[in-house]
Amino acid sequence: LNQAGNQPRERDYAYVGSFYAFAIWIGLGVLFVKDLFQQGIKNGRTAGLAAGITCLLLVPVLMASQEWDDHDRSRKVLARDLAKDYLESCAPNAILISFGDNDTYPLWYAQEVEGIRPDIRVVNSSLLGTDWYINQLRYKVNNSDPVDPIWRKDQIEGSNRDIIYYAPRQGVDPNQYMDLYKMMKDFAGSDDPSNMEQTRDGNMISVFPTKKVSIPVDAELVRKNGTVNPTDSIVDEIRFEIPKTVLYKNDAAILNIIASNKWKRPIYFTSPYGELGFSSFLRQDGMTYRLVPVANGDVNADWCYDKMMKQFAFGNADKPGVYFDEENRRHLNSIRLQYAQAAGYLADMGRKEEAKKMLDKCDKMMLEENFPYGMVSRNQQHNQISLQLMYAAYRAGDTELANKISKSLRKDMEQQAAYYQTLQDERRDILSFEEDRNQNLLRGLLGMEQQFKAPQPAVNESPTQIQTAPSRDTP
Repeated sequence: LNQAGNQPRERDYAYVGSFYAFAIWIGLGVLFVKDLFQQGIKNGRTAGLAAGITCLLLVPVLMASQEWDDHDRSRKVLARDLAKDYLESCAPNAILISFGDNDTYPLWYAQEVEGIRPDIRVVNSSLLGTDWYINQLRYKVNNSDPVDPIWRKDQIEGSNRDIIYYAPRQGVDPNQYMDLYKMMKDFAGSDDPSNMEQTRDGNMISVFPTKKVSIPVDAELVRKNGTVNPTDSIVDEIRFEIPKTVLYKNDAAILNIIASNKWKRPIYFTSPYGELGFSSFLRQDGMTYRLVPVANGDVNADWCYDKMMKQFAFGNADKPGVYFDEENRRHLNSIRLQYAQAAGYLADMGRKEEAKKMLDKCDKMMLEENFPYGMVSRNQQHNQISLQLMYAAYRAGDTELANKISKSLRKDMEQQAAYYQTLQDERRDILSFEEDRNQNLLRGLLGMEQQFKAPQPAVNESPTQIQTAPSRDTP
């Protein structure tokens, strides 16, 4: 009955069979306690009564004393606050593409129940693989305008265009960039047999004839509607290469949304989405990443500073005694990472005082007793993100915060190193990659401390770029 590993959250329905068995034993236990009470009352035996009362109280008292903080959700509002941070990071009438349940459900709740930013169209990338969900894009929802998916309803009905294959076509140079709208409408969305591929069994399948695509940019429009900043250098067209030979329906739907939008509405993603090749044109706008016709835009500094200093919420992480489980910590780390990236960018621009204010806010709104800087996690993600925040603090000149983070990180990493050394060889070999990763991060931490305490010639390497893992025997 054990659940498979790497689950994103508790899934009690996976244990339904065990619930039946457990319920039977609970029933037998109730009968036993009932007998103890009856015997004690009938015979006047205090021992029986005491045993019955102990049975009634022992389990709930034990469970409450050990598990109350884990299960007390009276002050846990991180899901709503995370959704608020995503939504408030977006410009008006935006399209926000999310990934997975844990991003999407909070967004739906925030909009539908609390009325937060109903002007934004939330689009779940997983559901874009279904015809009914794509068709919902054609309608106005709340205060958000319809979205054009390019293809007609009948073209996506059922399994139609579930998979679109890369296949060069006669007359199309695969080395030339093709307008994305033209490719999705006239080839991937075409019903003309000459623009399709015939399989061995005679069926016609949809194709895209080139991986090199472009999106023309109307410079006047993108400046007027705020897609770019006045100081941005705008490219004439976005050019990227699709890194796939097969597009699934949800992949194609995302490309259709982008192609048909023609820069009229802001398009955001809840993560730096790189699966379709345009990640270099995604710019951090707070918690979200906006598609912009600016190469290597990195961080929208003024926008981030305004939203992250005035609008962001932290799920009560600044309140003492609020418990955050692993999944909560993963999302708090997402917020911490955005502060690290935005503050580091401001520091590199010479805006160190603003960077310090952002770092100070992040530190104060996430109490270390609730959310330590150093902590064991899957793939050492927790410590990697804290290391980036420490790096940003050093660049901003906030040595007090950098030292605070360093102390917590070093303690956890050294404890992990000591733990690995206690393992038997067979078990240690199994965990060798994790041990090497921890050792590598510790070396990066020590190197960073040395760099900023005793300045060395500048290096173009951030903590996330440290790749070479040392030997486990390296001290």
